Parts: sequence; structure tokens; C-alpha cells
Amino acid sequence: MVKLRLKRCGRRQRAIYRIVAIDVRSRREGRALRKVGFYDPIKNQTYLNVPVILYFLEKGAQPTGTVHDISKKAGVFMELRLNHQTKFN
Repeated sequence: MVKLRLKRCGRRQRAIYRIVAIDVRSRREGRALRKVGFYDPIKNQTYLNVPVILYFLEKGAQPTGTVHDISKKAGVFMELRLNHQTKFN
């Protein structure tokens, strides 16, 4: 099973996080399947590669709580719903 989760980068007291698609059995700093964005909590900056995130979500990837909240703020789930509706209409 694949999860979308945060991977810590940066230095001490100055963490930034990559949002990655990774196997559930891998550790936090393990090898990612694909990098799909980043999140800087100090500067409150976010970059998401939305088409890749939508691809993994459609294939059954589960986002962690924090990644879910970040994606929700960016409107990823609205796009997922729109894509899903257009496929079946």
C-alpha cells in the first residue's frame, strides 16, 4: 500500500518537509517512490504537483492526516471530485 506522507529535510531547528509517495512499510526517511511536493511550516509555503497527487490518489494511495490537511487547503480533493464526476457523466 502506498501513502502520501511527509519526509523531513532541512537542518536542526529549521525543518522543511517533502511530500512523498512512499510504501507503508518504509521508514520516514526511506526511499520514496516519487516526490510530489514540499511544505515549509516556518514560511508557510507549499508546493504541490497536483496531477501526480491525483494520480496516486486515484490508484488508492492514502494521505496521512497532515498531508490531507495541506491538500485540502490547496483544493486537491475538489479537483479529484471533478475528475471523478467527469469520468462517469
